[in-house]
Amino acid sequence: MENATIAERLDAFALLLELAEANPFGVRAYRRAAELVRTTPAPVAELAAAGRLRELRGIGAGIERKIVELVETGRIAELDELERTVSPEVVGFGRFLGLGAGRSLSIARDLDLRTARDFRQAIESGRVGEAAGVGPKTVERLRAGLARPPEAGRRTLRLDRALALLDRLSATVGGEPAGDARRRHHAPERLAVVVATADPPAVTERFAASPEVVALVDTRPDGAVGVTAEGLPVELVLAPPETAGTALLRATGSPAYVAALEPLPGAPTEEAVYEALGVPYRPPELREKPSREAPPTLLELADLRGDLHCHTTWSDGRATVLELGEAAHARGYEYVAVCDHTPSVRVVPGVDADGLRRQGEEIAAANEPLAPFRILRGAECDILPDGSLDLPDDILSELDWVTASLHAGQRTPRAELTRRVTYAMRHPAVRALSHPTGRLIGRRPPNALDLEETVAVALETGVALEVNGLPDRLDLSGEHVRLALEAGARVVVNTDAHSIRGLGNIELAVATARRGGATPADVVNTRPLADLLRR
Repeated sequence: MENATIAERLDAFALLLELAEANPFGVRAYRRAAELVRTTPAPVAELAAAGRLRELRGIGAGIERKIVELVETGRIAELDELERTVSPEVVGFGRFLGLGAGRSLSIARDLDLRTARDFRQAIESGRVGEAAGVGPKTVERLRAGLARPPEAGRRTLRLDRALALLDRLSATVGGEPAGDARRRHHAPERLAVVVATADPPAVTERFAASPEVVALVDTRPDGAVGVTAEGLPVELVLAPPETAGTALLRATGSPAYVAALEPLPGAPTEEAVYEALGVPYRPPELREKPSREAPPTLLELADLRGDLHCHTTWSDGRATVLELGEAAHARGYEYVAVCDHTPSVRVVPGVDADGLRRQGEEIAAANEPLAPFRILRGAECDILPDGSLDLPDDILSELDWVTASLHAGQRTPRAELTRRVTYAMRHPAVRALSHPTGRLIGRRPPNALDLEETVAVALETGVALEVNGLPDRLDLSGEHVRLALEAGARVVVNTDAHSIRGLGNIELAVATARRGGATPADVVNTRPLADLLRR
């Protein structure tokens, strides 16, 4: 059994546990296990047969039993039972209309609904009001949900998850990802796949049969709208090959951007559409606001020489110093900075001055076999309430790279928060300010930091402002990157990786910087090491 197959079944198990409203920690454990299996180089089935699954960090006894059962029998009995009792189609359709999983299943049991079509008919006929706890207001709300355009975004999805979903669907139907995710919007609402085809019915059939789509909520000659088990609508856009480029451009750009280019000529590629319009080609990340100007030469992943914000097992990371260095070297980098947390963070282990000196010895040892690649000694140094840093000056002066971060006090009033952060930025050891606005997408709004004043201090001090690649941060945002660059400040594009896999989030950080118009010259970690270390 291939690793991908095992991972797919673990993902399915996690999804059904979530739909059954099981313990969220268990759901996350199965999702992490699925990703671990998917990215493990060794055949996991062989490890299972040899009783060595527990050697994989993150595989506990319960998940081990499920994998062994799957490898030995081809199925997981508990998963089969969940699939019988939890209908992803019913739950997905209910979520699409704004119902929770439990409510959807309760209605389905009361009315003996087995499919999304059954659910739709019960709403249209009013029979849904016969279910326990469903009153006239709920009936009207559900009818209003049916009346809305099915592709209208009702919920957002984290960008990395949206991209993974669209990549899988695109591979299934032979199309290209589009919508907000192709522009690398931090919280995509419109999810779309565009397919050039002369046989729309066959493509629609493949789309409907894909594991990601639990029900079709709309079909039409030029496409369809499916819904995932999480209730997210995904558009399938079908176009003849000769006009596929036009369809892709329309499905990618924001409504305002596309409207400003209309009428669009029919063409097989986006490049041909722009050529026919007499407008310079514009990368998807810059198709947010109307513009016919030539875009700058945007930052590319290959322009980066290193990642300057990564964590190891010295704080809350999962990789050792050497493992991190080897992985960064394998990505073609010239350097990577170990920036573990300092003690005042408290919710995770922090490294004090003595610990940083011991870590420095480990870094020196790891650098020997990796030379000329270099692991830099650094710290993600917490900003204390008075604006001072969470490490003494003598250790700060020894480090190659210090990034200042605010973790506590995100709700502090604007003036006090700005004073605290800008005071820290003026410390001579600070080279960067990490995740400046402190946002957690969908969970915590940006803090009240005065970004214009912060950018002014960045210009004064030479401190770089971070574009953080963690999918739930992406902070600075593209809009804020543009603000910083227009003022003349520089940014640093990092992952804030807490694992080897986390280094891959550099693609999200680069995309966010590109949304702000960043060029290679605007980004400090495009510099050679000698230039980087020169103050």
